[in-house]
Amino acid sequence: MRELQIVDAAELASTYAAAEYVVVLDGDSLPLRVGEPALDLEAYAPASRYAFITAWNPASQPRSDGANEAADALLVTQLDELRATRHAAWAQDPDGRWREPGWLVADLDAGAVLRLAQEFGQAGVLDWAAGEPVRLRMLAARPAGDAAAHTDWTPA
Repeated sequence: MRELQIVDAAELASTYAAAEYVVVLDGDSLPLRVGEPALDLEAYAPASRYAFITAWNPASQPRSDGANEAADALLVTQLDELRATRHAAWAQDPDGRWREPGWLVADLDAGAVLRLAQEFGQAGVLDWAAGEPVRLRMLAARPAGDAAAHTDWTPA
């Protein structure tokens, strides 16, 4: 497990919450937004729980494509060992200058999602129950004065 050193957790959470998330199902791109229900996705791929996770750029520190691809391959192996249903997905900033591949996983226990996120050095994941708004789960202590909607804080 990696030790995360987050300089400004509130700013990072704000950036993650504002990002655009997209899941690809049978060639269709379905958007996800923190704080909004994912009704189209849930109708297309019914499950009781969903999560978005990536192995790219641990702690939001850029790494080479080769290092990111190797980490992603290991994440896929672990998801497959857990028999998690997964679909290709990505996150990007609203301007489209930054894009990071990841996976939408269905019906994977929230504890398993958090363990994987910690193992791959991620500062946050999306995690929500069907019919509920998409939530951001940050793997850090809640910053003083934070009032971010639809964000949960889980100290690593």
